[in-house]
Amino acid sequence: MTSLPFQPLSPLDGRYRPAVAPLSEHLSEAGLNRARVEVEVEWIIALTDRSLFDTSPLPEESKLALRALYLAFGQQEIDWLAEREAVTRHDVKAVEYLVRDRLSSLGLDAIAELTHFGCTSEDINSLAYALTVKRAALEVWLPALRAVIDRVAALADEHRDAAMLSRTHGQPATPTTMGKELAVFAGRLRRVADQVAASEFLGKFSGATGTWSAHVAAAPEVAWPTVAREFVESLGLGFNPLTTQIESHDWQVELYDRIRHAGGILHNLATDVWTYISLGYFTQIPVAGATGSSTMPHKINPIRFENAEANLEIAGALLASLSTTLVTSRLQRDLTDSSTQRNIGVAFGHSLLALDNLHRGLGEISLAEDALLADLDANWEVLGEAIQTVVRAEVVAGRSRISDPYALLKELTRGRRVGAEDLAAFVQTLEIGDDAKARLLALTPATYTGLATELY
Repeated sequence: MTSLPFQPLSPLDGRYRPAVAPLSEHLSEAGLNRARVEVEVEWIIALTDRSLFDTSPLPEESKLALRALYLAFGQQEIDWLAEREAVTRHDVKAVEYLVRDRLSSLGLDAIAELTHFGCTSEDINSLAYALTVKRAALEVWLPALRAVIDRVAALADEHRDAAMLSRTHGQPATPTTMGKELAVFAGRLRRVADQVAASEFLGKFSGATGTWSAHVAAAPEVAWPTVAREFVESLGLGFNPLTTQIESHDWQVELYDRIRHAGGILHNLATDVWTYISLGYFTQIPVAGATGSSTMPHKINPIRFENAEANLEIAGALLASLSTTLVTSRLQRDLTDSSTQRNIGVAFGHSLLALDNLHRGLGEISLAEDALLADLDANWEVLGEAIQTVVRAEVVAGRSRISDPYALLKELTRGRRVGAEDLAAFVQTLEIGDDAKARLLALTPATYTGLATELY
């Protein structure tokens, strides 16, 4: 058997690449290296802007030329770094050499030693990961989540008045509306989306063990914590002044737990919509040319929701693993986080793929209101709650002497199907006021939805 040509091992880089490609801009190896170059370049500019070590601020044209190394980062730089890393066996060192090479080509050799000045690799990585994760989360993942929320909210508004039988514990229960049930998901997801939007993205920039020791040795008169803070904040990040060699990753743990929380809610949405399709409440809109089953031509399988469900489970497991691993570092530094963080993009990728499936799936369903109404009409016994509650109120008001209204309705309805005529006849026998009796006789399962239409 001949060997296959090189193929992507991960489906995210294979069949699902179109859905997750925007993440590659940030969370790929190339995206990480571009951010590393950005940090190294901006640190040189920050040092020279302060005229440290008798330097002068760079002319604007030199700054633009130097920044082009990351602003125009492309295949040439990717290949250069790969070749250099094969020799250095150190990814951040390869980045340092790339920046030095650019300085030389620009005639800026005099400030070459400012490259990576006072830095440990984790100073660069800390900021690079914060930049890439922030951009991926806020510019790619969060808009995709909000698009799903908007679609759920639009369906909730469209079906605001669509009465529906509830199923608590899988059993017929007090009616609701499809709109209100979808609005619950939209509300839950908005809350987590807002938490993600408000996330901190922290970085450290304090040297080998977080003490600025080398900095102070080189220039004891400089307020290095202030310089570091201003530099980190200039990148749009938060500053963590108290660290070991690494930034403690707690902000990452918090973010991944929030994204995993969102994934749990989305998983709940996917399984509920799948169940509504199974019940016939939603029909799926046929897509021209698509095949539902390889052998049963009539079928339209709810694959969007099933794929979303599976990918959310994978994403959730990876995010949980990231959170568990990143919260711990042995003493001042170990390398477990290095390997772990290389899978951030995989976790985001499966989550983004799920969002894509949900967004598509929610756009390919249509509410079968006749099915909802038929289900309601077949379960008049759910009005037992309304009847016994009204009777209780009448007893308190002195208009009824019925004892234990709950037991009375339990005997009538539990484990039995009761039709409209049966309930009407029963209500007529009740010792309650005329107004209460009239309200109950006018009530149907389809109108017993309380304030469902007013809750959102």
